[in-house]
Amino acid sequence: MSGFCGFTGISHDNAIPIIEAMLDTIAHRGQNFSKTYANEHIALGFCGRDEEPYANNEFSLAFNGEVYNITELCTMLEKKGHSVSADSWQEVLLRTYKEYGAGMLTHLRGVFAFVIYDLTANKLFCARDIFGVKPFYYSSAENELIFGSEIKSFFKHPNFEPSINTEALGQYMSFQYSVLNETFFKGVHKLQPGHYLTWEDNAIQICRYNSHLFTPIDISLEDAVENIDKAVCDSVARQVSMKGEADEIGSFLSGGVDSGYLTALFKQHGGKKTFTVGFEREGYNEIEHAKSLSDELGIENISKIISSEEYWESLPIIQYHMDEPLADPAAAAFYFACKEASQHVKVAFSGEGPDEIFGGYNIYKEPLSLRFYTWLPLTLREWLASLAQKLPKKIKGRNFLIRGAKTLEERFIGNAYIFSQEERDKLLKYPAIQSPMDITRPYYDQVKHENDITKMQFLDIHLWLTEDILLQADKMSMAHGLKVRVPLLDRDVFRVASCLPTKHRVSKKETKIAFRKAAAKHLPTQVATRKKLGFPVPIRVWLREERYYNIVKSYFVGKVAEEYFHINELVILLDEHYYGKQDNSRKIWTVYMFLLWYEEFFEKINQRQLVSP
Repeated sequence: MSGFCGFTGISHDNAIPIIEAMLDTIAHRGQNFSKTYANEHIALGFCGRDEEPYANNEFSLAFNGEVYNITELCTMLEKKGHSVSADSWQEVLLRTYKEYGAGMLTHLRGVFAFVIYDLTANKLFCARDIFGVKPFYYSSAENELIFGSEIKSFFKHPNFEPSINTEALGQYMSFQYSVLNETFFKGVHKLQPGHYLTWEDNAIQICRYNSHLFTPIDISLEDAVENIDKAVCDSVARQVSMKGEADEIGSFLSGGVDSGYLTALFKQHGGKKTFTVGFEREGYNEIEHAKSLSDELGIENISKIISSEEYWESLPIIQYHMDEPLADPAAAAFYFACKEASQHVKVAFSGEGPDEIFGGYNIYKEPLSLRFYTWLPLTLREWLASLAQKLPKKIKGRNFLIRGAKTLEERFIGNAYIFSQEERDKLLKYPAIQSPMDITRPYYDQVKHENDITKMQFLDIHLWLTEDILLQADKMSMAHGLKVRVPLLDRDVFRVASCLPTKHRVSKKETKIAFRKAAAKHLPTQVATRKKLGFPVPIRVWLREERYYNIVKSYFVGKVAEEYFHINELVILLDEHYYGKQDNSRKIWTVYMFLLWYEEFFEKINQRQLVSP
């Protein structure tokens, strides 16, 4: 648990108070201590609980994350003539950088975002892990680089003037998250997963060092299952044994296979506590499933029912911690899960990743269900789709006919597709220049020779997983000073997943086929085969209650909404849902989360003191 911030190009006299102010805004990421460093070229700030910044006469290091193969790195360095100790992992990393330069990144097994400052060369080397588990933001202008774990720290820099990026808003309306490299703040960018950045002679250079390509091999299902289980078991064992915290680790647990598999292995290594949250309404609560599995595994389950009142009251602070608007309703639920876990443990395991890398989403079945239909001539399918468009949305088969007339690239931009380009252009006063397909095309181009299921996974790994799932995992856990580990997104676990033939990933009836069978080695069959529910949140129901309808409407007719939206269209959207004409809940939520976020960052942030969850 830690965070950092920094900047170049300011005198030493001014640097310390600025970096301290920046650091204060992210103190929730590590409240045990903070440390600053400055010379005539650069200022660095770091806050943490267990980790420490590290400096010698050559380098300074600010590191957020963990590396799980320090012992192997030591062995590798010793063969190169270095004398190092695994007790100082910071020194190991700096020695690895000194020996291999940017090539060090191919040797790291872990999750991270870090900065290495080379004092001799006056050069910055910054990197982010292959999945983007840890965030890294930067802004460069006028021979200056500002960077950090959270954008909110930039607000304390005298040369940072926040302004909204309307192109990001347009894309967010379709994707439900910030999908562009440039964030919602003009001039502020995200260093992408599997990339590194160098800053030297006032110039920035960004390079890619990893891509998640699938290279299937001919392997039996039995061997695939064995390989998966071996890799997952090894990953969990490594992460449980991280020095100093083995007796303080918990695990999040839903009723599904991912967290269940993780918890079963976690229990084998002495894990004692699991954490589950849910809602009072039927169909929005997996606590009983989680308790049942915990009882069977012989491990304590700590659960919490989230009331509608506390959920809604938490939304502004959640958008503040997110840095950018996120319309995934599950983010708030994860906020409460992290809050509950932080009262009992310092570290929690979480089951992100298998759906994307092993093929777990039901939408991945679609290419198989459409296979025979797409044999029909395109003109016929388009005609049938035009007829289907005129049918009521509740008619069974309507969506199948419409989607069957589109290419994969046209119909799939990821697990969330909130507003079409036409719908968002009707709402927005500043329509986005690019279409959703313009955003996804570069990713599809990288895997244009793969089958449709693999293409969908590749897209989700690079967009949905990083910008939605892992964003909320980092920001919601850090809001409560909780370290979250994601063993199922280990480098070696992905290597195994990438070798699976499609038939071991998805069929017309099953998802995560090989992964589920691996999990079944440690779980009851009904858990390993349980249908994926996601993290259901009853926003559809709440938005038909007068109280919450009125709350949202007050934002939809407010000054901010009027600046960016045609508010009459927003009210129509809201009323259609409230009176039961259509389910517009996800669309309403997407707009509402933006308005809450805008309020936090453009109206409240200057009045905010240090935020406590």
